[in-house]
Amino acid sequence: MDKTDKPCCSFCGAEKSPTVPLIAGNDGRICEACVKLAHQVVSSWGQRRKNQQLAPQLRTPAEYKRHLDESVIGQEAAKETLAVAVYNHYLRLLNCDREPVCQLGEEVELEKSNILMAGPSGTGKTLLVRTLARILGVPFAMADATTLTQAGYVGDDVDSIITRLLDAAGGDVQQAQWGIVYIDEVDKLAKRSGGGTAVRDISGEGVQQALLKMVEGAEVRISKSGRRNEHSEEQVVDTRNILFIAGGAFPGLEALVSSRIQPKNTGIGFHAQPRREAPSINELMASLLPDDLHEFGLIPEFIGRFPIITFLQELDHATLLRILTEPRNALVRQYKQLFAYQGVELVITDAALSHIADQALARKTGARGLRAVLEASLQQTMFNMPSQPLLRVCTLDLVEREDGSSSLQVLTRQAEDGSERVQPGSPVAVEEKSVLSADL
Repeated sequence: MDKTDKPCCSFCGAEKSPTVPLIAGNDGRICEACVKLAHQVVSSWGQRRKNQQLAPQLRTPAEYKRHLDESVIGQEAAKETLAVAVYNHYLRLLNCDREPVCQLGEEVELEKSNILMAGPSGTGKTLLVRTLARILGVPFAMADATTLTQAGYVGDDVDSIITRLLDAAGGDVQQAQWGIVYIDEVDKLAKRSGGGTAVRDISGEGVQQALLKMVEGAEVRISKSGRRNEHSEEQVVDTRNILFIAGGAFPGLEALVSSRIQPKNTGIGFHAQPRREAPSINELMASLLPDDLHEFGLIPEFIGRFPIITFLQELDHATLLRILTEPRNALVRQYKQLFAYQGVELVITDAALSHIADQALARKTGARGLRAVLEASLQQTMFNMPSQPLLRVCTLDLVEREDGSSSLQVLTRQAEDGSERVQPGSPVAVEEKSVLSADL
């Protein structure tokens, strides 16, 4: 090199100057700008490896819905909405670093679409999201909105949600940035009317404000030690690629929708409109709009972060019957397996199943009421069963009483030869005279 030649960067050709220092190597030099660019390129290699690991798990929306059908009965519209939204979200992530040849002429930046689910309690909101996360094989974290408060107050701040997601990813930040976060009971964040007093709402509207940046996309700093202090090492999690799903029962929301689509009749006498039949909750929720959520108490900025809004229908008698027997983890199968562990066969008649569905429907707790009714009807039997080694078959049936009412009763059968049960499939004999009953 001649003395007149100035040292320059071997990558971009920038000449050395007081403002552009160079790092010299054996056969070349590199400037600060090229070092930063090289760091970004090397970091993208790790992201591409993550993409390759997730790519084979991306399936079509129809396949996602088929898997959801195995665990959740009904809710067809909600399952289709979730399947399409999740597919598009991860399709965007898998193609965000493709070459320009595979994209449109102009570079288009796709934004994520978070999801808001509304529906009565016990309709399967949490089960839908948890099943989707298991199918995708991505980290999943669930947070209860009722425990969240603004930073600085007693309770969990919003950063604790990302901490749970990072724990679910085993501390892998890049894997956590592909995860799904489900915020349950989001309807409890509705702002409260303070009347004439100026009271700071730290667990309602304040939490909505704190969630805005995180849900839209921001860098959240998480301490590795779990406690915030000046000397603790921090991890930075970018939430731009994390899919946020919020769900809540929103009690009273159907009344707001009804008042909008069916305004009050102010006519008198002959000018009054004839009364119409009141629409069902499912028909009202099908007409749900963001304005109704705003009337409920969610701020417009928070609603805008969830462009996809879906609803889950209230469960009827027929759906509750299917939930008892059809899903892969149906309640009837669970209790039959529990009895089989002790060498006893459990039989539940159709009349008993119909009665259980009626009782759960009356409790208005959705599918959760089914387990409560089954547990109450079988509790006495499960208490006595370990002390009866000759017991072989338990039949849960609907028996009519003398006064005309009916109740669930358990009829038991014992082994004919008097042999104690050792394993499932032992011989079954005549019906025992004693009857264990559970009145419901």
